[in-house]
Amino acid sequence: MKKNKTQTPHLSQDNLNNEMMSFIANSPTPFHAVLNLQEILKVYQFSELKESEKWDLKQNGRYFVTKNDSSLAAFVVGNRPAQKSSFKIIGAHTDSPNLKVKPKPDKIFKNFHQLGVEVYGGVLLSTWFDRDLSLAGRVHFENKKGALQSALVDFKSAVAIIPSLAIHLNRTVNENQSINPQKELPPILLQIQDKNNDFRNILASKLSKDGYPVSKILDFELSFYDKNPPAFVGLHDDFIASARLDNLLSCFVAIKGLIASLDNKTAATKVMICQDHEEVGSCSHIGAEGPFLPSILERICFDRESFHQSIKNSIMISSDNAHGVHPNYAEKYDENHGPILNAGPVIKINANQRYATNSETASLFAKLCEDLKVPYQRFVVRADMGCGSTIGPLTSANVGLKVVDVGVPTFAMHSIRELCGGKDSVFLAEVFKSFYSREDL
Repeated sequence: MKKNKTQTPHLSQDNLNNEMMSFIANSPTPFHAVLNLQEILKVYQFSELKESEKWDLKQNGRYFVTKNDSSLAAFVVGNRPAQKSSFKIIGAHTDSPNLKVKPKPDKIFKNFHQLGVEVYGGVLLSTWFDRDLSLAGRVHFENKKGALQSALVDFKSAVAIIPSLAIHLNRTVNENQSINPQKELPPILLQIQDKNNDFRNILASKLSKDGYPVSKILDFELSFYDKNPPAFVGLHDDFIASARLDNLLSCFVAIKGLIASLDNKTAATKVMICQDHEEVGSCSHIGAEGPFLPSILERICFDRESFHQSIKNSIMISSDNAHGVHPNYAEKYDENHGPILNAGPVIKINANQRYATNSETASLFAKLCEDLKVPYQRFVVRADMGCGSTIGPLTSANVGLKVVDVGVPTFAMHSIRELCGGKDSVFLAEVFKSFYSREDL
């Protein structure tokens, strides 16, 4: 099949998508995603900063800072003083809807050991049944010396499953299915052999095998995830199927765009921020409604007056997946605003400010695309339906930034396994590279 050269970005499609799928597979939680983003940045000589220490920033210097191990910001300082320049920011989020393990999760019935879970975000619950589930996250524990210590854990193998009830026992399941998360979602971990072996003991044993000197588990933030790895699907590998495309795709594409622009030194400071808790409203010290981004921008400017001058000339691209037109449910979309997979990134617009896009910021993104001959689309929700949101409006209100909300079209958003087009991630990466590299926008 011949490729349309006007729609093929300069970044290699196969290389970028393979790297992206590997990144997602190795990032089952926001903690792992941030760790993997750090490793990528270190390869390109980004230096780590600590919020608790004084920053000594240099022009064209490369830096990153993390918060709570689950949010990260990276930036390249511009070659002009901040008050005479601006920020070019791309924002995404590290979290995805999932099932989180409760603090006291053990449930024993009929010799089955199950774990109680809490629903995190807007999970498409039906997709979690009959999946090979693993478990990952962050654990705090007391070590052998009596000190508090933390570690990331990933069981990696399929350690649990949520079996469906056979249709013979629920004849109407295909007609009307409702799911009680308290009753129906606790995954089965194992069959009981030792009734004294509760989950905290299992977790301590896992950490000990990983080389950590565990004396006592104190607390944890653990999530179940689908063990099935990302994959190309479709007769011609047109699509990518994966967990957590919303929104690790944007995190990865943002960092690739930033790295691809490093040879282009600019007056503006280039910033990439990937924040946790978007799926539950962003209202936290590490979320988009918190102080993480504004505090970083102010410290780059050195003083508050310079910060305000710089913000006036700055712009942010908020990148989060968009709804592609599902051919089986076309009536759910506005007839003039239905994005198609593999037809380019989507500018997301909402009159009620669920997205922060306005005509100025939409035009800027459109020009970036048109100058690159990258196709782009627009999404507006049906007037008789509600609309999701992103970090865009919260960041715009919190920091005072002009924002455009964009994303790649996606099927099955918030499913345990989502679907996007293989071309769109590369289109978006090329636009991000141009956004960071150009001086005239």
